[in-house]
Amino acid sequence: MNRRPNPLPRLYRWRTNLIHVPVMAVVTAVCGSISLLVSFVDKRGRAQHRIARIWARALVWGTGCSLTVRGTENLRKHPVAVYASNHTSYMDTPVIFAALPFQFRILAKKELWPIAFIGWYLDRSGQIPIDTRNPRATLSSLGVGVKALRSGMPIFVFPEGGRTSTGELRPFLSGAAYLAIRAQVPLVPIALKGVYDLLPIHAHHFYPGELTLTVGEPIKTTGMTPRQTDALTARLRDAIESLRHSESAVAQDSVEEAAVRAEV
Repeated sequence: MNRRPNPLPRLYRWRTNLIHVPVMAVVTAVCGSISLLVSFVDKRGRAQHRIARIWARALVWGTGCSLTVRGTENLRKHPVAVYASNHTSYMDTPVIFAALPFQFRILAKKELWPIAFIGWYLDRSGQIPIDTRNPRATLSSLGVGVKALRSGMPIFVFPEGGRTSTGELRPFLSGAAYLAIRAQVPLVPIALKGVYDLLPIHAHHFYPGELTLTVGEPIKTTGMTPRQTDALTARLRDAIESLRHSESAVAQDSVEEAAVRAEV
């Protein structure tokens, strides 16, 4: 997998400014407007979610990236679960929506709600705002998440609480584990690769490449209590870290196999 060069070549900067950003802005405006209108008649959110997937796929395609999903068998093992992924880029959310084949709700920072079109979709589609700086508000948001899970709606969380600045995992917050334990549903680890190089934090231009989303084995929480939240959080972090490294190992093996075939 190609690493993002620094500084980024001028070609990529011009392409982002003249092609990618205008196209993505139009797609976001169109899909956001349609989703807003549909929300008045779509009480279950199904149509809105389909529109969100169209938006997400268009954004991923618009950056010139390819997306590979591995471990898809782990997405259908349980009808309801908490899905948790590492957080590497603003483009993580489109990748998640493009990859997960079912309707879900996300716990997202409340700072996204004032943003035009994106905030409208989040609000009208029933996504759950969370204020990590306010413990009481966070607990209230988690309570809403537990109710959604118990009603049969999967939840997606970025347990790091924010994007990484290095590409490596940050410390995990306990919200994802807490939700899974309280609702007694599995916790499913997900690892994203390539999205950090596409658009890291503080960057404004895309570096297209191969994106990979790997879904790990669900972690069962049956019988666990809230006292085990920290232990489950640590287990989740280890699982995502393992998925990240296993993906690197697969890529390295492929390179070595290609080299051997070339020599033969």
